[in-house]
Amino acid sequence: MLQRRNFAALALSPLVVWAQTPAPSVLRFAWWGGASRHESTLKAIALFEQQNPGLKVKAEYMGFHGYLERLTTQIAGGSEPDVMQINWAWLAMFSKRGNGFVDLDKYRSVLALDQFTPQDLDAGRVAGKLNALPSAYTARVLLWNKASFDRAGIAVPKTWDELFAAGPVFKARLGDQAYPLDGELYDMMLLSQAYVQQKHGTPYVDPVEPRVAMSLATALEWVQIYRRLISEHVATPLPLRASLGGADKATEQQQDWVVGNWAGNFAWDSAIPLRAATLNKQQNLVLGEFPTLPGAKVSGMFGRPSVMLAVGRNSKQPELAAKLVNFMLTDPQAARILGKTRGVPAARSQLDVLLQANKVPAMELAAHEQIKKQRDAGRVPVPAPLFEHARLHKFMREVFETVAYGKTTDQEAARRLVDEGNALLKRIK
Repeated sequence: MLQRRNFAALALSPLVVWAQTPAPSVLRFAWWGGASRHESTLKAIALFEQQNPGLKVKAEYMGFHGYLERLTTQIAGGSEPDVMQINWAWLAMFSKRGNGFVDLDKYRSVLALDQFTPQDLDAGRVAGKLNALPSAYTARVLLWNKASFDRAGIAVPKTWDELFAAGPVFKARLGDQAYPLDGELYDMMLLSQAYVQQKHGTPYVDPVEPRVAMSLATALEWVQIYRRLISEHVATPLPLRASLGGADKATEQQQDWVVGNWAGNFAWDSAIPLRAATLNKQQNLVLGEFPTLPGAKVSGMFGRPSVMLAVGRNSKQPELAAKLVNFMLTDPQAARILGKTRGVPAARSQLDVLLQANKVPAMELAAHEQIKKQRDAGRVPVPAPLFEHARLHKFMREVFETVAYGKTTDQEAARRLVDEGNALLKRIK
């Protein structure tokens, strides 16, 4: 009888051990990107799993197209990923009162928040709650093809006056197809806003209140600066870009950029490698100085976090999810794997790794320093998240398109920007 009991115990023991083994923890991590971002992120995830035995990170990745729609559906249904990559502007869509994502301040014990600047942390706060952390900070800079300016016999512009003067010179010396500056409609809207913000101290949208910050007169000047860029042959007209394969076709894909007919670009600093990659060997891309009006108290430079990581408010393991966020954004080993696949890192711990390994090319580093200098001087205010809200963005583009195609007066466009802009902001606040 004793033997039977012992046999029974031995026969059941594996089942008992199996039943007592805890199920592995699972975190869902969603992001968008290209092949290099996917590959490096998967490698970083593998290292994080290795460092945290019993954890499985389920990767949910795709291209940008469709990502926002999928995430919107998931968040609405309470089935969002534990960790998700978001655009900074989406904070205004998903977390109007700061409750759309986990407040990361609650998990400071597993977050190296000291690796971020106060500005970077503030950019992720909504209603005083830390909703997201930035992978990188990006801002608009001016890139010039010095070879084109050499052919035109003038120096690359350093001031607004020099920029506007370059248009007629390019037309006279290089022909009708040559322009000092190219950019999509939004690029030119931002450049025009920079001029007005330097002059009047205000952007289009108030950074605190859901309202248009520009007066009617200032909005009119915004429109007029845009029109001046086009009418004085400084920037490529929207109808011309539309006739060459699409108004929103990226600059580096334009043949006139490749051969140096279009000589400049107002671009995110993170786009420098893209713009440089397609130029033929006769061209010479350089970083320009940001033109600033005398006495301007702000630079007018438009900057924001490039992408951010947030923790879903329905996550069942928010502390573990915060730990994954911290690893991806601040861990030195992760930096060696991820490189610049999400931009030049915002966290000092990761930036130092890339700098020591000479992984930040000279022009990108120069742009990073140019932006940092303006930010450190307090001359790059955090913009209003609502400025990049999808509905407001569509509205602004529509107004400027009517200007570009000559379907409205400057005065009517300015009136719409103020009156209809205010009405829209009240609806989406």
